[in-house]
Amino acid sequence: MRLCVHAPGSKISLLLFAVVIALNLGSVYATLRIVQWTGEFYSAVEKVDGREALRQIGIFVLIVGLNSVRHLIGGYLRKVLEIRWRRNLTDAAIDCWTRGKAYWHLAHSQQAIDNPDQRIAEDCRLFVRGLLGEALDLIQRVVGLFSYLTLLWGLSDFPLSFSIGGLSVNIPHYMVWAAFLYVALSSGITHLLGRPLKGLFVEQQRREASFRYAMARWRTAFDEVALTNGEEAEKRNFRDRFDSVVANWHKLIRRELILGTFTYPFQHSVLRIPLFVALPGYFAGHVAFGGLMQLATAFSSVVTTLSWFIFSYRDLADLVATSARLDTFIESAKSAAGRPSSYAYRKTGDATRLRELRLDAPDGRRLLDIDDAVIRPGEIVWLRGVSGLGKTTLVKALAGFWPHGSGIIERADGEWMFLPQKPWVPAGTLLEAAAYPMTVDALGAEAVRQAICDVGLGLRIDASADGLSGGEMQRLAFARLLLHKPDWAVLDEATSALDAAAERHLLSLLRQRLPLTAFLIIAHREPAAMAPKRIVDLNPPDAAVAALA
Repeated sequence: MRLCVHAPGSKISLLLFAVVIALNLGSVYATLRIVQWTGEFYSAVEKVDGREALRQIGIFVLIVGLNSVRHLIGGYLRKVLEIRWRRNLTDAAIDCWTRGKAYWHLAHSQQAIDNPDQRIAEDCRLFVRGLLGEALDLIQRVVGLFSYLTLLWGLSDFPLSFSIGGLSVNIPHYMVWAAFLYVALSSGITHLLGRPLKGLFVEQQRREASFRYAMARWRTAFDEVALTNGEEAEKRNFRDRFDSVVANWHKLIRRELILGTFTYPFQHSVLRIPLFVALPGYFAGHVAFGGLMQLATAFSSVVTTLSWFIFSYRDLADLVATSARLDTFIESAKSAAGRPSSYAYRKTGDATRLRELRLDAPDGRRLLDIDDAVIRPGEIVWLRGVSGLGKTTLVKALAGFWPHGSGIIERADGEWMFLPQKPWVPAGTLLEAAAYPMTVDALGAEAVRQAICDVGLGLRIDASADGLSGGEMQRLAFARLLLHKPDWAVLDEATSALDAAAERHLLSLLRQRLPLTAFLIIAHREPAAMAPKRIVDLNPPDAAVAALA
């Protein structure tokens, strides 16, 4: 709730919430007016007063018309408020997920959060809708309860009299006490029958998200699956996950069936029970027929209001389950973003220096040792070593988000860019992908177009960024380097999908266009076009790297 309210435009949202509450409370007045009308109308019918009955019908039409206008305006404003709060909550969740690269730490932690995209896209929507709906309903019922109780207390000013074993018993205002007793017993039975629903809702959402994720993941690898004839394997995977959805679904609907065996008859008898409870007063002559109908309507309003917990039990269970998932996600993201590295990391000076650096795998296994290494501005350094040594891990440590290891990393000031082996290509045009993470407007459309042409993608310049081959994605990453002109560039197998001629052309282009940029290159083959350079052999932990200076 706090994340929904405390955001830009919160004052407008709170004002809108107050207006929605006021309109919602208008239904309480409408109900009280209907109770009054019921007594007046049926009294006119009892007296066979056609003129008065006709007048009461006109009043009824007016009440219904005004109440309908109130309901429609309130419903519209409520949906406006719902999307505002959902935006606030979604923005807060995305901020938590991306701050301090929490998304990366969560994905690589031992207790990874399942389907964070579903938590943000779906759970934020469900939570805001459920919270707003139940909160407004509860406020309306609390306010209405006092009004209905006052009315029922005044109407039921006669006792229930009976004898037990010769003992005379008189219960004044017995209909008020009967309402509380009836609802208390019914609420207890509802909770007893529906208690397992929360856990089943949590599990259902998890399994549904897992099923959607499997299909979304396959959509990004159509070529690979088609080339390996993996359709049958994928179908087995989909069916297994959907079977899991179905199994929990059956548990959920069985529990809802058990709960419904009580709540459904309750909901459909709650409007008739009041009449039965009021009959003793009518038979004893305490109220006339019109008063009986008015009394039954008032009693029904009290019971219906008190039964909010019963009527909303399933929705409340779903809301609690959604809230628990969101809370776990946000707290985990905050914890991951604030997780300190086990080595000292700071940005300082003109040169980049690694001292007594030890990089470990998440399981504690040592990957790489570097005693003392210095990389100066404008320098070109080729790091080479066997596969699995930890070269890519070193890149992540330089970027500041690898948490396992010890030692000191002093990263030089200035703009840094990292080119992984498989660069990220966002959805959109090729120009937008080349400008990423900046915008085309910020860099200039002509400059972006020129960079795309320079790296050999001119024929696709006006096309979508979807469907690029591995080599084309790497060319696109070089275009980003040309556009952003960083002071420091780290290339991690950034030309692995290119042939030797294309690699020489692109590396020569970088050296020519970015003469002041320092390049740290990780590659299996020598980047000959980047000469002059310094070559550093990375060795296993039992043979620490000698000083690079």
